[in-house]
Amino acid sequence: MLLYLFLAIYFIILITVFIYASHRYYMVYLYYKHQKDKPVLKNKLSNLPRITIQLPIYNEMYVTRRLIAASCDVDYPRELLDIQILDDSTDETKAIALDCVKEFSERGFDISYISRDERVGFKGGALQNGLKYAKGEFVAVFDADFVPQRDILQKTVHFFADKSVGMVQTRWTYLNRGYSFITRIQAIMLDGHFVIEHTARNWSGRFFNFNGTAGVWRKEAITSAGGWQNDTLTEDLDLSYRSQLKGWKFIFLKDELTPSEIPVEINGFKSQQHRWAKGSIQTAKKILPAILKSDLPLKVKVEAFFHLTNNISYLLMLALSVLIYPSMVARINIGWFKMLVTDVPFLLFATVGISFFYICSQREAYTDWKSRIIYLPMLMSLGIGLSVNNSKAVLGAIFNKKTEFKRTPKYSIEEKKDRWLGKKYRGEINFLVFIELLLGVYFTFNIYFAFVNKIYISIPFLMMFQMGYFYVAFLSIFQVVLSGLASNRLARHFISKRKTENAVAA
Repeated sequence: MLLYLFLAIYFIILITVFIYASHRYYMVYLYYKHQKDKPVLKNKLSNLPRITIQLPIYNEMYVTRRLIAASCDVDYPRELLDIQILDDSTDETKAIALDCVKEFSERGFDISYISRDERVGFKGGALQNGLKYAKGEFVAVFDADFVPQRDILQKTVHFFADKSVGMVQTRWTYLNRGYSFITRIQAIMLDGHFVIEHTARNWSGRFFNFNGTAGVWRKEAITSAGGWQNDTLTEDLDLSYRSQLKGWKFIFLKDELTPSEIPVEINGFKSQQHRWAKGSIQTAKKILPAILKSDLPLKVKVEAFFHLTNNISYLLMLALSVLIYPSMVARINIGWFKMLVTDVPFLLFATVGISFFYICSQREAYTDWKSRIIYLPMLMSLGIGLSVNNSKAVLGAIFNKKTEFKRTPKYSIEEKKDRWLGKKYRGEINFLVFIELLLGVYFTFNIYFAFVNKIYISIPFLMMFQMGYFYVAFLSIFQVVLSGLASNRLARHFISKRKTENAVAA
């Protein structure tokens, strides 16, 4: 009886995962249906407005100079541009930023250094604080791991000729896409979000969100919505929905690109994913009631629900993982035909849907898209492998557990020859890696069980789960150990060098 209860719960979860996975098909449908609704610049501003560039940084010693230099190189009248370095750093970044401010101030740039005694509100708090001193009618935001293109303001500012436009977002590209296996997979994941999801939502009249960077805001659209708030970890997502609820229009420019640096270290990537997953559920709890009660069109409400609650699927995936074995035991004598018409079609349809979604994103963005398809099986495995990490984030949001805004380490990695090992910042490993390992072992047993009992059709799906959990766990451990060894070698090198210098001086 208990096994059949497990089986019932398993199918409820499976169907819910299937619904979320099927939503990817709908995104692709909207994308192609609304190709003709792409934003077109109809009028240009007769006079260029003043713009403030905000650069929020926190312990970013390897990328701070690159960010500031690129921001000062933006093609915009100097008399109409002021740049804010919003620095909450506690390390060498502070000195680097101050040197840059001094250097570019002497070259005639209106650049200021704004620091706070307490990091209240994290990034959102820094942006809100900087807004008090912003001279511009419009505000552009760039995170430390971005490199603004010279023409980004010229390509975006004229869309604000429409007085109802509150924000213009550009698409991310990736400086270090080809650096490693994991950066290639991350790039495809992000492409799906930007190329298909953002475009489909925006062009079809649904809400979409500012991504925290590489976009330009009308200052009034920020202030009228209540400003930057710090009660979620995704202050950008939160403000985006509040602003659109106030009636502001957002525009996504799929073909205007802003280069960024993808995390090269798995634990940093997991930290970033944890923050995004937790923040989205926090925002769902905060914003969805107002959206559902509003007089917005049903299509906007439904899409907002799927958008803001999508990370629930990680928790469902983890539950599905645990229930795989009881479900197989309960159906051990079910027979081949019934197996084929129960969970296999759901799993197959969901898997194909996710693959189709990412294939379309690559096809729309790159001429060599076919060469990228080989990464899709591992992309799906990585998504499953992240379910432990992101489920913790989702549960933390559901039960209102407060956590700090953990920054993603950046190392100024652009080419294969660049190295991050031995550098100061490192992602942190935690107890979750042991759960990931246990799930990898658990699925190894499930594969054996399926083979012995001749449930061959389920083995490819079980292997996808096994590979995902093992990959995330082993890479997490391996990179932490490797980074520790590199740091120790570097420390011994400097100690030896210092002893030599002291001996020579003596």
